[in-house]
Amino acid sequence: MDKDYPALPPMQTGVRGRCPRCGQGHLFNGFLTLAPKCDACGLDYSFADPADGPAFFVICFACVPSVALAVWLEVVFSASLLTQFLVTGPFMLLTCIPPLRPLKGWLVASQYFYKAEEGKLVRRAPEPS
Repeated sequence: MDKDYPALPPMQTGVRGRCPRCGQGHLFNGFLTLAPKCDACGLDYSFADPADGPAFFVICFACVPSVALAVWLEVVFSASLLTQFLVTGPFMLLTCIPPLRPLKGWLVASQYFYKAEEGKLVRRAPEPS
């Protein structure tokens, strides 16, 4: 059945929250909850396991600037705790929460596109003596 669908790049489908097979159906129910299957082509999303990948990328690329902003405010302006909450708090929320959904969609679409699955141990048969 996958042969009837063109190979769609994960950046095209996952970032937009679309089905990695047909590009039409929705990938999510709600903000970060994966749908059980595509509402357009019926692809079962049980293969998907992005685990903590999206959170890892957000921590690496969004939280570091937030901490740098907080340190800069403290060193340069000796900002009060209230100023830190009012400036750094919204900055952290705006740089950490919005990227989670596109990143999760991209990881799920990449798993489908590259046919990623759990690793399996392959053992060679013993050589006859």
